[in-house]
Amino acid sequence: MPRLRPIDHEERLALVDHLGELRSRLIISIIAFGIAFAFCGWQNELILEIVNKPLPDNIKEPITFGVTEQFTTTFTNSAYAAILIALPVILYQVYAFILPAFSPKERKVATPLLLMVPVLFVAGVVFCYFVVLPGAIQFLLDFNSDQFRTEVRARDYYSFTTLTMLAMGLGFQVPIAILAAVKLGVTTPKKLRKGRRYAYLGIVVLAAFLPTIDPVTLILESIPLILLYEGSILLSAALIKPDAPSTELAGAESG
Repeated sequence: MPRLRPIDHEERLALVDHLGELRSRLIISIIAFGIAFAFCGWQNELILEIVNKPLPDNIKEPITFGVTEQFTTTFTNSAYAAILIALPVILYQVYAFILPAFSPKERKVATPLLLMVPVLFVAGVVFCYFVVLPGAIQFLLDFNSDQFRTEVRARDYYSFTTLTMLAMGLGFQVPIAILAAVKLGVTTPKKLRKGRRYAYLGIVVLAAFLPTIDPVTLILESIPLILLYEGSILLSAALIKPDAPSTELAGAESG
């Protein structure tokens, strides 16, 4: 029977047992994805309607070419939606597999960070869907529109929207990286504040590598990442206390 709970740090497993543990986690993840995919396939019209909503009012639905494109496009969108729905279960299985590698003290730090991953991912997808995509699509379709007869191809449109939402969801993991770096002593809130200009530049460069080719999308993607960066500094300063002073104090007392 597949294991549901994480194993304890003190448990010692042989290589075969570790492979069996990985197999169990993969089976549960595949089952979760399969159930979500079956649901999304059943409700594929609703999925397509949701993805089509950011399109302007003058475009009712994107067009397709060829005999198989309607099927393959519907199948692909159902798969993407299923990944999003099954993501909390999949991430928990990843968390349950790697958590035993942490000591009880490290686990107190790792657990909240890992639990934040799906929350921030969904927040990034939602922000992209309601804020980034409408503005970006409107700008791109209106750009030099009097020189072209614009038709939106389904495959290209769904690829653009899905990759943009996925990239935004991953971009919203910035607080995880910052909190982990501060807790591990790689940096401090003070250093992060001093280097914010370079961080802003890095965020803009990162946003430029996301699936975007226009300034509107670039700005809409950069602003929340910058706000997340600043919020992470405040959160790390409030919640994470440096361990170095107490260690130095203990060393001075023993000396």
